[in-house]
Amino acid sequence: MAAKNLILSKEVAEKKMQRIALEIAGQLYGETEPLIIVGITGSGMVIAKKLFLLLESLLEIPVQIISCQLNKRHPGKITYSEAIDFNNKNVLLVDDVTNSGRTLLYALKPLLEFYPKRIQTMSLVERMHKNFPIKIDYIGLSIATTLQDHIQVEVEGEELLGAYIL
Repeated sequence: MAAKNLILSKEVAEKKMQRIALEIAGQLYGETEPLIIVGITGSGMVIAKKLFLLLESLLEIPVQIISCQLNKRHPGKITYSEAIDFNNKNVLLVDDVTNSGRTLLYALKPLLEFYPKRIQTMSLVERMHKNFPIKIDYIGLSIATTLQDHIQVEVEGEELLGAYIL
């Protein structure tokens, strides 16, 4: 088994999540349309739920959270946990780690059937190896790695434990 090197402790990850929530709240200040947080299933959804709890107390607009299910290696069918009208809504797509940008790009696909007011992205850890044209708007940690390195965000239940490079 490859050695795990801690790159983001639980405490630092929580501070980064608080900072990101404040950034998002600042960006949406004065906004009247609801915010819909779309979490990518797995660790991305745990991060989305944490962000949801932080933003609920910071924003004056309604905040809703749903999940997006897709195969990260071969994204074919993309499904959301609820059928929602995204027209004129603020949408925030959330994942744990952005590697190539593929997952977030494909998770955006169903949104193209609507006319959202704004679509933004958030990732706890961003790697510098993008193959797809995705810009991450809110980043916890940006890290340069080799192509062989693997970043893993560890969660236990609904708890974010930290991030490791393998």
